[in-house]
Amino acid sequence: MGDVILTMKNIDKSFVGVHALKGVSLEVKKGEVHALMGENGAGKSTLMKVLTGIYSKDSGTIVYEGKEVEFTNPKEAQDAGIAIVHQELNMMNHLTVAQNIFIGREMMNGKLINDKKMNEEASKLFQRLNIDIDPDSVMGDLTVGRQQMCEIAKAISRDVKVIVFDEPTAALTESEIAELFKIIRDLRKKGLGIVYISHRMDEIKVITDRVTVMRDGEYVGTLITEQCSKDDIINMMVGRTIYEDPKEKSSVPENAPVVLKVENLNAGKMVQNISFELRRGEILGFSGLMGAGRTETARALFGADKKESGDIYVNGKKIEINSPQDAVNAGIGYLSEDRKRYGIVLAQSVAQNSTMSSLQNFMKGIFIDKKKEKKVSQEYVEKLKTKTPNVETAVINLSGGNQQKVVIAKWLIKDCDILIFDEPTRGIDVGAKSEIYHLMNELAAQGKSIIMISSELTEVLRMSDRIIVMCEGRKTGELSIEEASQERIMHAATLRN
Repeated sequence: MGDVILTMKNIDKSFVGVHALKGVSLEVKKGEVHALMGENGAGKSTLMKVLTGIYSKDSGTIVYEGKEVEFTNPKEAQDAGIAIVHQELNMMNHLTVAQNIFIGREMMNGKLINDKKMNEEASKLFQRLNIDIDPDSVMGDLTVGRQQMCEIAKAISRDVKVIVFDEPTAALTESEIAELFKIIRDLRKKGLGIVYISHRMDEIKVITDRVTVMRDGEYVGTLITEQCSKDDIINMMVGRTIYEDPKEKSSVPENAPVVLKVENLNAGKMVQNISFELRRGEILGFSGLMGAGRTETARALFGADKKESGDIYVNGKKIEINSPQDAVNAGIGYLSEDRKRYGIVLAQSVAQNSTMSSLQNFMKGIFIDKKKEKKVSQEYVEKLKTKTPNVETAVINLSGGNQQKVVIAKWLIKDCDILIFDEPTRGIDVGAKSEIYHLMNELAAQGKSIIMISSELTEVLRMSDRIIVMCEGRKTGELSIEEASQERIMHAATLRN
């Protein structure tokens, strides 16, 4: 590691009703990967938004390359050589991949935009990332994971000196993560200062040099990564040790009734002849690499995407699901992997989002019973430990993890018997993960049945009673938790037909 390139000292920032940063400090050196950790709502993303001019600080100093600076907008930060890859994607879905990467600095051919040149440059970036994405693809047609890789490509396409990665691997496969780490190590060798925000402990130990921990908007301490354990970091983050041991035995009785049966479900090339059963009180894990067709299967089952053929039975009765409303009427709830697009309405309050799927239960004549809505949503704020000033706060003002909890509350209030959790802990810290795991186990114990789609093998092995594995749109394996292992799952996940 070289000289200090960035120092943030005693940064303070308040919003209406929330003191987000309370005298926080951070030091980043040239040629280091510096982890910034803390639970959701700890202030990590807020601190980085202050750095890059998205937010203005109330007090404190920022010294960059030996000079005190205060950027008033992200462009000023980018022009100075500071880039950020946000946790929440910030792409123009109607534009092509290349147009998104070079937006605001388009390559011109006279007075016309030179799309050919931008496609060529984008292709070089993707070759460097070792991923196969067509620069001429429409951004909105890509999966969340591929959109994330485009966001990373966009950041490294600039002449950067400091780069912030905010949960960059949340939607990536293991192979994509390995390629990203190669890029990060290459950037580190070139002397860049890298701030790495992640909740994945294994990543922190593999890729970072130092770790700064925040809690409730305050600086807790900085550790040298190789000199500390995962428990040291977790204890600083949450004040307690959290263990994530895999499940050794299913708790579902062999004679538990089948509540959902899917036979030969087809929906395009990503959902081909998928069949499975889900029992009462079971957590059925869906595993596979990015692009395996897990989310597409869930969306076809829920009626969000049109199925071509196949039969669906709920409690032994064959039903037709042609829309999400049909699925909800059948007692099926769906927690999407992309909460911003499908899960919440950002401008609405916590209470409004929590009750939107069961609004008929909160009507008093033609009006919404606001008192009842507030009371019920407050119960789930407390149950899920959602950090919010009150239930009338707009969801856009919550951290990513707390937004996710609001989506979960929505389906719990609806009281669906079958719940599809698609990447339920994506972008969520270890403390909140543990709370959601505990909640899912509670729901299963109460007789709810859960389909859990996850890209994290440790999560699949910890939570599942049984595991379905997919590859390229097909079911390639089914394992009981007793026989499952990372090796067996990965073997099935790479079985191409």
